[in-house]
Amino acid sequence: MSETELANVGVIGMAVMGSNLARNLARNGHRVALYNRTTSKTDDVVAEHGDEGDFRPSAELTDFVASLERPRRIIIMVKAGAATDATIDSLIPLLEEGDIVVDGGNAFFKDTRRREKKLRELGLHFVGAGISGGEVGALEGPSIMPGGSQESYAALGPILESISAKVDGEPCCTYIGTDGAGHFVKMVHNGIEYADMQFIGEAFELLKALGLSHEEMADTFAAWNEGDLDSYLIEITSEVLRKVCNLTGRPLVEMVLDQAGMKGTGTWTVQSALELGTPVNTIAESVFARAISSSPALREAAQEALQGPAGTISVDDRAAFIEQIRQALWASKVIAYAQGLDEIRMAAEEYGWNINIGEVAKIWRGGCIIRAKLLERIRSEYAAGQLTTLLEAPSVAAGLADAQVAWREVVAGAVRGGVPVPGFSAALAHYDQARAPRLNAALTQGLRDYFGAHTYRRIDREGVFHTNWSTDGAEVPVD
Repeated sequence: MSETELANVGVIGMAVMGSNLARNLARNGHRVALYNRTTSKTDDVVAEHGDEGDFRPSAELTDFVASLERPRRIIIMVKAGAATDATIDSLIPLLEEGDIVVDGGNAFFKDTRRREKKLRELGLHFVGAGISGGEVGALEGPSIMPGGSQESYAALGPILESISAKVDGEPCCTYIGTDGAGHFVKMVHNGIEYADMQFIGEAFELLKALGLSHEEMADTFAAWNEGDLDSYLIEITSEVLRKVCNLTGRPLVEMVLDQAGMKGTGTWTVQSALELGTPVNTIAESVFARAISSSPALREAAQEALQGPAGTISVDDRAAFIEQIRQALWASKVIAYAQGLDEIRMAAEEYGWNINIGEVAKIWRGGCIIRAKLLERIRSEYAAGQLTTLLEAPSVAAGLADAQVAWREVVAGAVRGGVPVPGFSAALAHYDQARAPRLNAALTQGLRDYFGAHTYRRIDREGVFHTNWSTDGAEVPVD
């Protein structure tokens, strides 16, 4: 078979994400090999979408691999975990040195590191590629975050860039870093997404507490989407709030059970942050908010036992308070982005990834779920200079300073009215903790030394010290 007859990229897994990604590849002029363990799914894709491009279906994995040009570029789109490992193990005996295996699912980055090491020792390339944008993004242009070796990106990158979303002509795809860097960045992207949705939910509850109808709330979010809050999630919030239930005639959101699900990436983001020692309390609160929403026994018992305000807010100027909610939403969103990017920076230091944070912000501007106007500002600020944290960027710091009075009024008003705003509160607490010249950690260290002899450092001299609390009270240096 000649090189022109061979496929230049292959996709394994013909569920919706895999088939849509394969269609995207074909639409962009690539010769796409297809394989699915259940052959009928492959047949369905070709039957329904075969006119979209050049597909090369195979019923057997050996034929699929043989249909690919060298180096083989194989994208796996199967369920994360054991199914991914099984697919990789079935491929290994069929591959040759220099071939590239890509995991495009939501894998845990430590699994990606393990798999990359295993394949590297066999002379193969393994790429963990975060792909964001859902089913529509996979078909029309996602944001893609590939890790792995730079050599593999040289062969794979042009293909991925060709199918990614484009903003101002720039592809929303870039090389992230070695081994698990791509999946780590995608994990944090999803963590920020959790926080973003939690903030939007809190704004919704505050608007409802003010007495706005669902149509009025939809109009409010649509108006917000015209300014600094312009983003995909704000846009679709308006659409969700406008949707009327076909069965009852009531707003659909009133008929949806208020128990939010999770697939793990938000939890992984928080767990990884704890290991790295970097604060992501906004993301953590969004995970815990979903957890309490899905704890019906706890909620039922608490509703019977606990007392408090009725969850309504009364203000003299409703329009002014709505504007304050908008500012609080924007400021909280900034904090979540800052925390997520800080976690990426800390992980890059820990795992030896040379991640360009500005490039991460750039590829999040289109295709992905958290795409937002704010990301252009973030990209620009990181491009302008070396930042320890997004919070020190001049335009960001100024924006937060302008919003902080409104932010505090919203949190205070919510607390008085009994409207839970764990996300807004956590974001504001992080803002105040980060800017405080001294924190209560000094007392914490004193207490730890008192009961556990855990020692402490001083502000006025070098070294580590312990106080003999139970004897003579003397402070002694510790070697």
